[in-house]
Amino acid sequence: MEELEITAKSVEEAIKEAEERLGIGRDQFETVIVKEGKSGIFKGEDAVIKVKPKVPNIPFPLKEEEHGEGENVDEVVVMVLEKLLRLMGLEGTIELQSNERSKLLDIEGDDLGILIGRQGQTLACLQYIVRLIVTEQLRTWLPLNIDVCGYKKRRYDYLQQLATRLAEQVTLRRRSVTLEPMPPDERRIIHLTLADHPDVITYSTGEGKDRKLVVSLR
Repeated sequence: MEELEITAKSVEEAIKEAEERLGIGRDQFETVIVKEGKSGIFKGEDAVIKVKPKVPNIPFPLKEEEHGEGENVDEVVVMVLEKLLRLMGLEGTIELQSNERSKLLDIEGDDLGILIGRQGQTLACLQYIVRLIVTEQLRTWLPLNIDVCGYKKRRYDYLQQLATRLAEQVTLRRRSVTLEPMPPDERRIIHLTLADHPDVITYSTGEGKDRKLVVSLR
């Protein structure tokens, strides 16, 4: 993948945007600061960074009969996930939905809770591994999202409802609320849900796996 250049008011805001656009944590991509950014009374100068996902050399070759030169990206993505499921001794049907921004692979089947794990941690690891393998196969970074039996959709619906309740709580009590550490994709749901809220703002604090989201008064 070519480097992604992001411009924002500060380096921290630019890194935060990179997490949301790539769907991974800051510890999973390399960051080069082009401009630090400056604040001023009349007109400040924006910060500029370049980011690129860290892609280790993962030996996961598909067999020649599985990966032909004429196959498209969707076929390769599905083949990689199918092969991982076979290696784990699991069976499931993979449904692929594609749009201009991302690809969603939903795994349907029985007894697949092991793929989700506590608070979706196993699913997050599976998604990251598939992204790395596909990147190695295609030599390009794809914004892939993996779900199991609609778990993420239910989780995202819950987070949207949670965001609305937290906004009401912060507005009523006039005090900020800090959530438990959350992965970037879940923080993004709350950021987007409250982005246009007239009374509250959201921001992230902490580093790596300890990064938390804060809902505060404007």
